[in-house]
Amino acid sequence: MSTVTAPSCAARLLALPAMQRVPSPKLELFIRRGFLSPQSCTRLMALIDADRRPSTIADPNGDNAFRTSETCDLPMAEPEVAALDALLAEISGIDPAHGEPLQGQRYAPGQEFKAHTDYFDPQGADFAQYCTVAGQRTWTFMIYLNQVEAGGATRFKVIDKMIQPEAGKLLCWNNRRPDGSVNPATLHHGMKVRKGTKYVITKWYRERPWG
Repeated sequence: MSTVTAPSCAARLLALPAMQRVPSPKLELFIRRGFLSPQSCTRLMALIDADRRPSTIADPNGDNAFRTSETCDLPMAEPEVAALDALLAEISGIDPAHGEPLQGQRYAPGQEFKAHTDYFDPQGADFAQYCTVAGQRTWTFMIYLNQVEAGGATRFKVIDKMIQPEAGKLLCWNNRRPDGSVNPATLHHGMKVRKGTKYVITKWYRERPWG
């Protein structure tokens, strides 16, 4: 399977049943409700709870409260994880070799990930460390695993779009512009959870094979 270009990946996604594109000329952003079953969501949340650690960021900015969630590297040996990884490659058409390992994130009350982009800052101090081998991040696929009692929305500030957590909901976007340059309009904020706990799965793809 060869890597597809950004526009053809978008066209492929839009052709899927129940997939919706957020109407904005500034970025390619898609939403599909009910992408994962409640049973799958429950099993994945248990995996995150079993092996979570404090989340980190590239290019530390001096704000120790910038990202306060917990992160889990999901093991491909788990059938649920392997099946999801294959499903994301199938719907996107992106070569699985270009994918980073699936990650889970957990947000307790008061935790958040302030406004950020998923691509690495080309001028950042750690750009070479993260991008020399596999290149820049291209697409992000994020799945909410549960509905949060209060807070926890994902806000795309540039287009003034707020997306609420909902079990099984898929959110995916292209981190690049049509010319392949990084797209600042993908700036998004994992907003503070006010009540309950938020679980998400994230899959990032790169320009070149991972590892």
